[in-house]
Amino acid sequence: MGIVVLTMKASVIEMFLVLLVTGIQSNKEMTKKIKRPKFTVPQINCDVKAGKIMNPEFLVKCPAGCQDPRYHVYGTDVYASYSSVCGAAVHSGVLDNSGGKILVRKVAGQSGYHGSYSNGVWSLSLPRWRESFVVSEGKPQKGVTYPSALTYSSSKSPAAKAGEEPDLWKPGSVLLDAGFVPKEELSTQSLEPVSQGDPSCKVDLSFLIDGSSSIGKRRFRIQKQFLADVAQALDIGPAGPLMGVVQYGDNPATQFNLKTHMNSRDLKTAIEKITQRGGLSNVGRAISFVTKNFFSKSNGNRGGAPNVAVVMVDGWPTDKVEEASRLARESGINIFFITIEGAVENEKQYVLEPNFANKAVCRTNGFYSLNVQNWYGLHKSVQPLVKRVCDTDRLACSKTCLNSADIGFVIDGSSSVGTGNFRTVLQFVANLSKEFEISDTDTRVGAVQYTYEQRLEFGFDQYTTKPDVLNAIKRVGYWSGGTSTGAAINYALEQLFKKSKPNKRKLMILITDGRSYDDVRIPAMVAHHKGVITYAIGVAWAAQEELEIIATHPARDHAFFVDEFDNLYKSVPKIIQNICTEFNSQPRN
Repeated sequence: MGIVVLTMKASVIEMFLVLLVTGIQSNKEMTKKIKRPKFTVPQINCDVKAGKIMNPEFLVKCPAGCQDPRYHVYGTDVYASYSSVCGAAVHSGVLDNSGGKILVRKVAGQSGYHGSYSNGVWSLSLPRWRESFVVSEGKPQKGVTYPSALTYSSSKSPAAKAGEEPDLWKPGSVLLDAGFVPKEELSTQSLEPVSQGDPSCKVDLSFLIDGSSSIGKRRFRIQKQFLADVAQALDIGPAGPLMGVVQYGDNPATQFNLKTHMNSRDLKTAIEKITQRGGLSNVGRAISFVTKNFFSKSNGNRGGAPNVAVVMVDGWPTDKVEEASRLARESGINIFFITIEGAVENEKQYVLEPNFANKAVCRTNGFYSLNVQNWYGLHKSVQPLVKRVCDTDRLACSKTCLNSADIGFVIDGSSSVGTGNFRTVLQFVANLSKEFEISDTDTRVGAVQYTYEQRLEFGFDQYTTKPDVLNAIKRVGYWSGGTSTGAAINYALEQLFKKSKPNKRKLMILITDGRSYDDVRIPAMVAHHKGVITYAIGVAWAAQEELEIIATHPARDHAFFVDEFDNLYKSVPKIIQNICTEFNSQPRN
């Protein structure tokens, strides 16, 4: 009996020890849970702006799809607090479009934010904003406690009395500091900042979009999305780029001009509303339409901004583009071509004008042409196109004082000049010619030599490169004879300027060393009446009063005199300056 009792006591003690150990372990687990509570990262939507969140630093989780352009982002690396938090994270490269965790830290407002394209997101420029933020990977820093619930600016202040709305708009308040517009200003200001446009890309841009029947509805929608993406990327505004759209089919029609929409948001809305016209793909007719009608002052053309036309073609045109494009280039329009799904080898027999893009673009150096293999790859051309369109230094077809004239030199070859001085005169003519951009579509140069008689040394259409023109000047032979300047002016009007192109400025530069044997007054009046801008350069024995009669008014800007042939070169900079000053002062429609 004693043995049995002892065994039972041992069992009880053993159970007690087991329970005791189990209890201690349980308490340890409970203690662990109390000491290390699990942190939940708050989730936000793509449209949440940083300025709406009051916390100075926080972790959040972004959903997928925040690359969408409707979630606006302002700035690069440092973002205005009016930006979408998650959109900025994608733009900065911290997240991709699948979403994830990010760390957001508020920083001081900036005096300006520069827009850019990065990781599939176009951010916008902004002059200034009161608060900024930066984004980094969603890794908590040691020793920092992050809120598991965010505080939004729309919630009431803890100090507010029951039923009383706190004054969140007073100076120093969270709403005002976050960049929001005070209540009393809401009637006159938009909450969303409106950009004035990117001043580094001040161009007047026309898109010629393909609305032909062959493109189909689906590809037409892709084309419109491409336009909207470009509009977003360009940061449209009165201080930056302006954009209009012409749609072509059988006939072209302006969808909207340069001054219709003055910001990217309104422009994108208008693009979405464009409906397809149908018909053939008459690109040449569309380019002619743009040359004659689009870039006018009444349509918003600013004169000082380069004119750019981007032509989009599905396959190939159904009419010829070469002549229409030449006239456009001569009018100062920089033509770009985007050819999508161009003709393959067995389709080239159907193309009306082989190599049509090279015949149309501003220059055949590859800068003005983009070939896209299929419509689904068109979006990849947004960034390259925007970069080229905004590179105003390389827009070679823009009209300037140096690339838009027909210049006729009228050279005195009389006996008083002499062989040596005549070579000096030719060097002066070459020095002036070197300053201009010479080609068949830019500035063209011709020359007449005169004594009692006149002869055409070379016409405007004879030499189309600068080296050829300079060589032609060098080859001019000295004639020798009398000085009939009046007859020479008449001859130049008939043999040179009668063949000048209608959209070219006509410049006559006459060089003489003496008084004319015939009357210069009537020939000079005829030249002025015909729109020929005349510069009279006198040397040695030239009569000042004759120079002033020959020269276009005011004579002080168009008549020059040097006492020796060897000093002719000194007048070159002033003549070029006056030519350009006059060009830039003229109103251009």
